[in-house]
Amino acid sequence: MTGRPDPAAVSPAHRGLDGATARRRYVAVSFLFWFPIGMSVATGVLLFTERGMGLAAVAAFYAVHSLTASAAELPTGGLSDVLGRRPVLAVAGLLNLGAFSLIGLGAAGWAIALGMGLMGLARALSSGPAEAWYVDTVQAHAGPDADLRTGLARGSSATSAALALGTLLGGGLPWVLGLAPGLGEWLADATGGLVIPLSVPALLGALVEIVFVLYVVSSLPEPPRPRTTVRQVVGGVPAAIAAGLRLGARDILIRRVLLTASAAGAALAAVELLTPGRAAALMGTAESGALVFAGLACAGFLCSALGSQLAPLVARFAGGSERAVPASLGLTVLGLALLGMTAHTMSALATTVAVAGYGLVYLGLGAAGPNENDLLHRRVDASGRATALSVQSLSMQLVAAGAGLGAGALPPGPLPWLLAATAVLAGALLWVRRVAPAKPLPYVAPVKPHLDAAPRTDVETPAKPLPYAVPAKPLLDAAPRTDVETPVNVPNPLC
Repeated sequence: MTGRPDPAAVSPAHRGLDGATARRRYVAVSFLFWFPIGMSVATGVLLFTERGMGLAAVAAFYAVHSLTASAAELPTGGLSDVLGRRPVLAVAGLLNLGAFSLIGLGAAGWAIALGMGLMGLARALSSGPAEAWYVDTVQAHAGPDADLRTGLARGSSATSAALALGTLLGGGLPWVLGLAPGLGEWLADATGGLVIPLSVPALLGALVEIVFVLYVVSSLPEPPRPRTTVRQVVGGVPAAIAAGLRLGARDILIRRVLLTASAAGAALAAVELLTPGRAAALMGTAESGALVFAGLACAGFLCSALGSQLAPLVARFAGGSERAVPASLGLTVLGLALLGMTAHTMSALATTVAVAGYGLVYLGLGAAGPNENDLLHRRVDASGRATALSVQSLSMQLVAAGAGLGAGALPPGPLPWLLAATAVLAGALLWVRRVAPAKPLPYVAPVKPHLDAAPRTDVETPAKPLPYAVPAKPLLDAAPRTDVETPVNVPNPLC
């Protein structure tokens, strides 16, 4: 699976899409997908409770979402590599459209559970195709050494900004509707109880999903793919999954990326599970605590967006993506340690330190993510890129699920926070030793083939070729390389 297409099969629209345009469209897709999800963050539990569901039922709804997303992660990643990025993204948007409609209008438990299941499936479908499309398009236009960090950072920032803005809008809209006397009762009476103020954010999210699908279909061109039958799709997806699972076993750098994603999952599980209770304890009531947590979550998403924007700068100062990852994770370790040290006190100083620690957790994870993915995309090609991203997402989700259960079983206090900090520290230490760059693709030819260039001695060549091998990019993007000859008439690699 080299991912090298026939140049004649590449559509002019895809070949001519420059890096800046691809970056803008990737940012727009990232924002449109996550914005409605952000709107459901602040009101989800309250909406289900208002529908008459107990806490056990609410927990079961979220378990349906998580289990569906985990079970479908790898198969849907392989589906994107077989069928294409655009159709899979469009299906994800349609599934979310149905999910938000069921969640916003459903009064029965089965309807809500079905909506959460559809949302989990959409989450699995969307975990790789958009980013894979962006990398495919940029490398098709500018070659395998094209700058990826900037676009990946802006896409991650757009995701965080969408979650932050969506959280604020989703939490504030029902409150604004409640200011109008009798409006909530009128909505319920006019719709037979289907629409209440708390369900409006979900229904608004369904409308945003329509915009998302239309934008994906019209703005994400792809090269034509060979016609596939159902049998070919069913046969191709398991092969893509198997290749994705072999990534970590065959390449040390990809293994580090996957283990680091697992450490990030442990950190996020601790933060998302333990922070709401601390907010409620600080404010004295669950309702006030929920409002404070919504604001804190928004601030965390903004810190993540800032970290993503700073990721290229961190890489330049650190000397490359490999050094930027542990430097960024160090901020996350510090943030978790601060949260752990202040777990037993509610003083003003301790609260301030805890809030700063919360921001550092997201700032560090936001800065590490684009640099990790920049390294990942240098080791896989277009034919397995979405699968690799799905493996990464699955690593995070599975560890997050286990870490969440562990943190919930531990006694409250510093211990859960410090264990999460230890997990992230272990992930950062994986990057202490540098990894040799990947072997260049064989079809990259020098300008003067009759000259035999001296073999490079500053790197080690892997003993076994990777299943998806691409040439490694220079660690710094500030200036072009001058120590190698420029290839000419090289076909652009596309999905």
